[in-house]
Amino acid sequence: MVRKGFLDDSPRAVTSLVNMYAKCGLMRRAISVFGGSEIDVFGYNAIISGFVVNGSSLDAIEMYREMRSKGILPDKYTFPSLLKGSDVMEISDVEKVHGLVFKLGFDSDCYVGSGLVTSYLKFKLMEDAQKVFDELPERDDSVLWNALVNGYSQIFRFEDALRVFSQMREEGVGISRHTVTGVLSAFTVLGDLDNGRSIHGLVVKLGFDSSVAVSNALIDMYGKSKWLEEAVKIFEAMDHERDIFTWNSVLCVHDYCGDHDGTLALFERMICSGIRPDLVTLTTVLPTCGRLAALKQGREIHGYMVVNGLLNRSSNDEFIHNSLMDMYTKCGDLRDAQLVFDLMRNKDSASWNIMINGYGVQGCGELALDMFSRMCRAGFKPDEITFVGLLQACNHSGYVSEGRRFLEQMEAVYNIVPTSDHYACVIDMLGRAGKLEEAYKLAIAMPMGDNPIVWRSIMSSCRLHGNTDLAQLAGKRLHELEPEHCGGYVLMSNVYVEAGRYEEVLDIRDGMRQQNVKKTPGSSWIVLKNGIHSFFTGDRTHPEFEYISALLSLFTSHIRGHECMLLDD
Repeated sequence: MVRKGFLDDSPRAVTSLVNMYAKCGLMRRAISVFGGSEIDVFGYNAIISGFVVNGSSLDAIEMYREMRSKGILPDKYTFPSLLKGSDVMEISDVEKVHGLVFKLGFDSDCYVGSGLVTSYLKFKLMEDAQKVFDELPERDDSVLWNALVNGYSQIFRFEDALRVFSQMREEGVGISRHTVTGVLSAFTVLGDLDNGRSIHGLVVKLGFDSSVAVSNALIDMYGKSKWLEEAVKIFEAMDHERDIFTWNSVLCVHDYCGDHDGTLALFERMICSGIRPDLVTLTTVLPTCGRLAALKQGREIHGYMVVNGLLNRSSNDEFIHNSLMDMYTKCGDLRDAQLVFDLMRNKDSASWNIMINGYGVQGCGELALDMFSRMCRAGFKPDEITFVGLLQACNHSGYVSEGRRFLEQMEAVYNIVPTSDHYACVIDMLGRAGKLEEAYKLAIAMPMGDNPIVWRSIMSSCRLHGNTDLAQLAGKRLHELEPEHCGGYVLMSNVYVEAGRYEEVLDIRDGMRQQNVKKTPGSSWIVLKNGIHSFFTGDRTHPEFEYISALLSLFTSHIRGHECMLLDD
């Protein structure tokens, strides 16, 4: 257009071109147009806004300084754009901007005031933000109120956000989509589902349910309240308006609610929809593969990351690699976990801890201890998690003396105070090794007092080694700690089964019924070619249920024929 003479190099034409390139995300072209002409305040406003919108706040600030050095005075449109980049400013920079705003007489402008309120709240200067708000002559614009509501929510001052929202409604200020997202964030964190649902009703009434940002906030609220059905309902109603934040939010909801199968199915649907996953997506889905031991799906995700260049290009490179290693170790694939570890350019303490724990849980104690030695030689300082992995390695490999030594060295050598998790590992290790009395004495002597996990561990060891008397003693301690939990009853029942004391087993079952204690339904899953199949006690929803049930009846009859005792759940 310039070559044909349709556009000249006047400030107005340059501003139009800069705006166009900035909206397309082409900031290099915008700056090339910008740099070759005489620019007025409107041109600077366009380039400052473009840099901020495209995530280059530092460049925006540099442009502002250049404008000031040339003697060009900002106008009331300069400051709102500039202040959106205040997350990379110092507080002194914000105060200087505020001073210039006052000097130029823009302190009564609602949009400039909103920018100052937001900036002060980012630095948690609530009194300064409130002062700017209070001194504005007109406060009937929702933009200003939204700055307070969302600003308070973003610094976790949720009670203040709700206070401002209530005041906003009392003064009859119109509510916008931005207001709703801030209020929903507050109710989500406070766990106030009842008021959150009231806001949902208001959202529908005002027609804001078509907003992607509002729907994302609703999904997050219902998800954090573990109301998966309602979160999915909102997600499905969004149809084609979903963005990456929507997908990530509903993936996190499925994972948070324990629907790991649903998480993987939704991720596959996301890929088929052409949505490119980001760091949040991958670090949500990879742990799900680990929990389900879904190695095939985990490898497919790893392959997708490699093919699409999602590795070795992020500032969070170690975080992604750690997620991959964690997935592989939990799936039992130590070879690929080690390969990912070896290829990492920037390892952190978590990287070493994952490998130590992975080798330990899989019974490769020698490799876990060797990894610990390498970690120390590489200059990394062990932490609490490191020693949990080490003690688990000693536990699963039967390294009793090494386990004792590590527990003693934690505080004496590494200045780390052992927690209940460390004691639980050692007590379980001693119990598995048949050293039940030593395990019991250590449980009694723990400085942090009784812990249910420890007593469950001792009961399991008693079952393994046939020590009914100690199991009864441990069971009594466990019952005192968790009288309504089914775990102690089930463990004691198993001890009696191993000892052949079936009358006591039936007594425990009767006691559970009388106390209205119910056993958590058992579950299992299997990975086949056509996906993951999950099973729960009493569940009849599987499409092949009739065939599975018939086969199970055949196995049960075969077992009964060998005079084995079967106990109903």
